[in-house]
Amino acid sequence: MEQSGQPTEIAMDANSLCREETFTDNRIGTIRKLTPVTAGGEEDHARPVQYIGSTQIMTPGGALPLSFEIPASTLQEAVEGFGEAAQQAVERTMEELRELQRQAASQIVVPKAGMDPSGMGGGKIQMP
Repeated sequence: MEQSGQPTEIAMDANSLCREETFTDNRIGTIRKLTPVTAGGEEDHARPVQYIGSTQIMTPGGALPLSFEIPASTLQEAVEGFGEAAQQAVERTMEELRELQRQAASQIVVPKAGMDPSGMGGGKIQMP
């Protein structure tokens, strides 16, 4: 893997390691519990445990996967907070999609003044 002619080093950060556990209700979504660990595999109590939720919503374009952090200190709190965190993720995602649509709409090319309103090219040949 090279970028701009320079080799890219691929290495894990030993100070950011986590043990991952996955919990699901086999219906709505999944919660990943990320427990910080040291490079030796022992729990690192200096860093907080993270709970990451994931689910998907159906859109006219198909399934849209969502991933979001759940503010919680226990698995029970994460389960109870899943719905609210998912709803906030949906709202953020929909706002981002609206912004992308606005940006795309502003890039639409508008014909310059003086162009034939019929949309025909500016050729000089005229049919009788």
